[in-house]
Amino acid sequence: MDYTQIAYEVEDRVLTLTLDRPEKLNAYTGVMMNELIDAFDRADADDNVRAVIVTGRGRAFCAGADLSAGTGTFDNRERGGSLDPTQHRDGGGLLTLRIFESKKPVIAAINGPAVGVGVTMTLAMDIRLASEDARFGFVFARRGLVPEAASTWFLTRSVHISQALEWVYSGRVFPAQEALQGGLVRSLHAKDDLLPAARAIAREIAENTSAVSVSLSRQMFWRLLGADHPMEAHKIDSRAILALGQAPDVREGVASFLEKRAPNFSMKVSTDMPAFFPWWEERTFG
Repeated sequence: MDYTQIAYEVEDRVLTLTLDRPEKLNAYTGVMMNELIDAFDRADADDNVRAVIVTGRGRAFCAGADLSAGTGTFDNRERGGSLDPTQHRDGGGLLTLRIFESKKPVIAAINGPAVGVGVTMTLAMDIRLASEDARFGFVFARRGLVPEAASTWFLTRSVHISQALEWVYSGRVFPAQEALQGGLVRSLHAKDDLLPAARAIAREIAENTSAVSVSLSRQMFWRLLGADHPMEAHKIDSRAILALGQAPDVREGVASFLEKRAPNFSMKVSTDMPAFFPWWEERTFG
């Protein structure tokens, strides 16, 4: 796919995906959604990509949904879309569910305003950093809508439900410092320092860890969030330790530690995931 609303750049085994509609404050469209989903598919298939950074071009991260269609922006009757509630799917949710499936760790470098889907898309990402002048808003109630992008599930995995509901009920736009205090972001950075900070985290992963270990760990943590008992985690932990304990990356990890040298991991996500992976049943819509 040729991208027109995002940029795709791999350097030092780190993929940077840049939302690339700066003249529209990187407002979210169906084209951008499809390009991002394709980019995550492409990243998962590329063993040279060890981590993904998502950021925005210009002064905004993402100003939310593109409202250029006016008052009918969200009305499927005007857009010619399906009116069948068992068929119609929210575009933000299609993206966050794809990010949820990612085999690579995902870092959000929020360089400016992140509003509506501009913030909810980041909730499926693993680590969020922001510039000091970024602003955030779960503005749905001020547009007569409800939160989307499966954020009713994702947001309370990041912040306490009372904090989530305050932001959602008010729909107000709030500063980066409040996002930091509420646990929405990991850290704040001067604008010029934001991408270098995100890349430092990504390179730490790319240079020092097993790709299979990180990929499997990501899925274990996300998918066990809703487990009703730690026994469910113990079952998966045990299968993973059994499988990886026989694998070359574990031998290399131990050997490099004992020999006081950098590891040289050889296993690939594309070919060497354990036989029990995936262990879950795929969910369907409808």
